Amino acid sequence: MKLVILDRDGVINEDSDAYIKSVAEWIPIPGSIEAIAQLSKAGWTVAVATNQSGIARGYYDLATLDAMHARLRALVAEQGGEVGLIVYCPHGPDQGCDCRKPKPGMLHTIARHYAVDLHGIWFVGDSKGDLEAAVAVDSQPVLVMTGKGQKTRSTPLPAGTLIFDDLAAVAAELIHNSASLNG
Repeated sequence: MKLVILDRDGVINEDSDAYIKSVAEWIPIPGSIEAIAQLSKAGWTVAVATNQSGIARGYYDLATLDAMHARLRALVAEQGGEVGLIVYCPHGPDQGCDCRKPKPGMLHTIARHYAVDLHGIWFVGDSKGDLEAAVAVDSQPVLVMTGKGQKTRSTPLPAGTLIFDDLAAVAAELIHNSASLNG
């Protein structure tokens, strides 16, 4: 199985320090929807793992989050692709869960769902927590320069972190080299 895991805010859609609280505020980064569709059409399963502490903070509810993800799925479907499993952590940073990145709980959920070993699977994110979660499950940390990526790049990165301008560049690389990846 060719699997790639994406963070959401800052990778697929614009991020906001004020949180993405509605479908209207959920704005795709240029090229990201097309990139997911291209990956899907090339035989990749695209899963999403996203921290959504805005739920715990009371900024939006699960129905709103579900509507955002339905919008993501619809946009990708319009381009001929599909989004696989979407997992989210609804907890706040101090709730002690095992799913909030940088903890690996969501990545383990994806691995169980698809019955795969995460060794070498690309996990694409824009934050230090994303990269640390990838390392925790022996995945390949991939940093994009969208979202918080520029700021993250100015900090020490895990060894072997791959860096790309955006999700479109990641998709182009994976599709181009898919014969040798995920063996």
